[in-house]
Amino acid sequence: TKYGHTGDWYRSLVDTIYRVSSHYAPTDLVPATRAGAPGTGSVRAIIIDDLKAMYRAALAARAPFAVKSAYRSYNNQVGTFAGWVRKAGLRRAELASARPGHSEHQLGTSMDLTSPLHFSGGRASGVGKGPWEYADWGTTAAGTWLRNNSWKYGFLMSYPKVGSPQKTCYKYEPWHFRYFGRGLAAKIH
Repeated sequence: TKYGHTGDWYRSLVDTIYRVSSHYAPTDLVPATRAGAPGTGSVRAIIIDDLKAMYRAALAARAPFAVKSAYRSYNNQVGTFAGWVRKAGLRRAELASARPGHSEHQLGTSMDLTSPLHFSGGRASGVGKGPWEYADWGTTAAGTWLRNNSWKYGFLMSYPKVGSPQKTCYKYEPWHFRYFGRGLAAKIH
């Protein structure tokens, strides 16, 4: 990609054509749980404040989410993509998973979100099943709320139903959100 430095996180384009190097790795990764949401994985520190605000708003709307997957190194994506190839074959894997270097997860600003394992009394805990295990996670309370509101907090769904995969390069993934910052996300929205 033309913008392949970690400081270019908001404008780095990675898709089936453009990629970042195998050495691209943010130096400011922190646990995603610092935002208060249940989950696993790390994200860039620059997104924590907006992720925390988004999580609190979703929780108040009774549509909490959990972080299922976040930053993936190049080497981790090697394994992830190979697993998809074994499971579905190369052609289908290329619609469902990025080749190493082509994943937004490597930027440290993208996450796969899901529903929490438990939600009661206004509190959420644990990480539920993978969002890809639902008929359409985008129709859950969390998925619907995020689709309608994530842009207010700087996040956008990377692979929406409209335009996927023709315009996005990947199949519809209502759980995959990338951070652009509030100003840029509002303009894109």
